[in-house]
Amino acid sequence: MTDEKQYTEKEAHYLFATSFRERTWDLLDQPNRTSEDDERMLSFAHASLAHWRFIGTAVRHQRGEWMLARVYAVLGKSDLAVEYARRCRSLLESEKSEMEDFDFAFGAEGLARAYAIAGDRPEALKYIAQAQQAGEAIANQDDRDAFFKEFNGGNWNGMK
Repeated sequence: MTDEKQYTEKEAHYLFATSFRERTWDLLDQPNRTSEDDERMLSFAHASLAHWRFIGTAVRHQRGEWMLARVYAVLGKSDLAVEYARRCRSLLESEKSEMEDFDFAFGAEGLARAYAIAGDRPEALKYIAQAQQAGEAIANQDDRDAFFKEFNGGNWNGMK
């Protein structure tokens, strides 16, 4: 007899969503990624979102959209970064009651970064200011620190 755990469909999707999210972060944080790493990172981010959309809440869905916006921004694909950042923002606006304070800060950060990569200075500056303000309003100090670590890092195309 085997001791393997049997997972419900929902549990399996949750495990895949979190695993692919973590793999995406590992690659985002990895210096000197190869083009193969970039391709894997993008696949992992899409896979994570697919699993969240199957079983997750609106908050998980928008975080997956944000992750794709970040990955596309890091890869310099501004049109897709803007598209996924807008999708994240749309979910934030339509499902406000489910979101946490840091979700709004990251949503604005995603738009700011995407517009910065796209070279749209007015939009980037508008969302940089919104992200800064929303970040300062994050109640939990650890969450606020995590937000500003992300917000203050990375490529802003000289707009911040």
